[in-house]
Amino acid sequence: MEHDRRPDQGDIRRAAGSDAHDSDRAADTTQTFGHDSDLSFVPFGSELGEAELDAIDALPSGAALLLVRSGPTAGARYLLDADVTSVGRHPEADIFFDDVTVSRRHAEISRTGTAFELVDQRSLNGTYVNGERVDRAVLTNGAEVRIGKFRLNFFVSPADLARATEA
Repeated sequence: MEHDRRPDQGDIRRAAGSDAHDSDRAADTTQTFGHDSDLSFVPFGSELGEAELDAIDALPSGAALLLVRSGPTAGARYLLDADVTSVGRHPEADIFFDDVTVSRRHAEISRTGTAFELVDQRSLNGTYVNGERVDRAVLTNGAEVRIGKFRLNFFVSPADLARATEA
């Protein structure tokens, strides 16, 4: 089945818009992590491949990219170019992570201009930015985001990064 295939290294996924249905919230069976050591923060550094660097360089102004660095879909890329992007285990989530450590409606990423903010949606395992559990956090270039077993890095458009440096 197409939805079961592992993403190719070159895939960039566009987060699709969806409407949330409150009736789907009935029974969430998210599993918790086993130990606090599972949540340790060890930065990945900058070991990005040429394909990842090219994808980041190609980002238009107002867009960002989430790169899955570890977890069941390591290597996947998600383009953030909508005002609100939902992340979770619900099949209608814009960014769908099919793993029991991810809540059905885990987090949202909202965009205001060229700034992106991550908001936890009262997930069971929490949402982490640079190793700290957060309810809400502004995402900065290169930030590590952890959602369940998934570790991701966030990158903004180089055009927006250059403008922020000039200001």
